[in-house]
Amino acid sequence: MSIPATENGIVTVPTHRTVEQAADRLASLIEAKGILLFARINFAADAERAGLAMNPSQLIVFGNPRAGTPLMQAVPTAALDLPLKVLVWQDGDGRVWYSYNATSYLQERHGLAADLMKPIDAVVSLVQAAAAE
Repeated sequence: MSIPATENGIVTVPTHRTVEQAADRLASLIEAKGILLFARINFAADAERAGLAMNPSQLIVFGNPRAGTPLMQAVPTAALDLPLKVLVWQDGDGRVWYSYNATSYLQERHGLAADLMKPIDAVVSLVQAAAAE
């Protein structure tokens, strides 16, 4: 079950996994699809190294140049939101979530044609598959 995109274009999907397990699952699905996993940033570990504490939180950065390049060619500012990112995070109650920018939000934000968005709509199915039990 997903939470509809908010006014700021963020879609949030719950999972029963830990942040580490949820990030591992998403990364595995991304790589299995032949999509490039550019980065995995562990914000909580970075905070700990700085002497700070925060709930577990990891950012998965991924994409496919064949999908993203046409968007950036059409509207160079699309590069502000590409490659795609999914935040895996734990809230104050211990629940874990996947959050990402809705593709409709990205389309509207950058004025992109609908046909250019089809390849990056895969983020929805990737997150749904990762969140599935």
